[in-house]
Amino acid sequence: MQGPAIILSDVGLELGGNRILESISCRLEAGQVHAIVGPNGGGKTSLMLAILGQMPHTGSIVIEGGREGPIGYAPQSLEFDRTLPLTVGDIMAVMNQRRPAFLGYSPGKRDWQVALDRVGLGAMRDRRFGALSGGERQRVLLAQAITPVPRLLILDEPTSNMDVAAMKKTEEIVSELRGQGTTVVWVNHDWDQVRRIADTVTVINQRLQGQGTPHQVLPATPEVALS
Repeated sequence: MQGPAIILSDVGLELGGNRILESISCRLEAGQVHAIVGPNGGGKTSLMLAILGQMPHTGSIVIEGGREGPIGYAPQSLEFDRTLPLTVGDIMAVMNQRRPAFLGYSPGKRDWQVALDRVGLGAMRDRRFGALSGGERQRVLLAQAITPVPRLLILDEPTSNMDVAAMKKTEEIVSELRGQGTTVVWVNHDWDQVRRIADTVTVINQRLQGQGTPHQVLPATPEVALS
């Protein structure tokens, strides 16, 4: 499996009359890990949603080979009622559903069980999702994003609440997927992690501020603002 390249041409985006993105043009090469960095409010998440086709925009976003084939997305968090009696297994089954729920769950339990095992939560499939810690919920979201194995994986701060062991496991999973040809686009504020895992870094603050390798783009210390 070879993931797609993504070509953005003069991409702009407005929300409620506010300009969120303007004149974004760049190329994200196939089969690499691309870190998207920049200040809060700079439009990074909006850009990810536009790539996913979930946000109206001007300009063009081309996913080479089209949107056919698995595309995985792990948001930073999931809005839900924590009192709902949904287990981790329920969440995985529902989020990977391929047909109306009244017909029963689609086949694929083995796939999402493998994914839960892969993120280290295989023993928690019967735990109530609302009772998990923030980091554990993020690991569930990562598990659903890699079920089935995606050709394009989009991650929005997936490790922000994880402990060191879970963060390392996430980095291992992303490295393995890259080795299999998956294209990964990762919104990230952890510059040390970006240096460890990313092939390229794209700096966004409403406009494109820069693109290159981590060594070329990131300042020597996190205290230096990217703007």
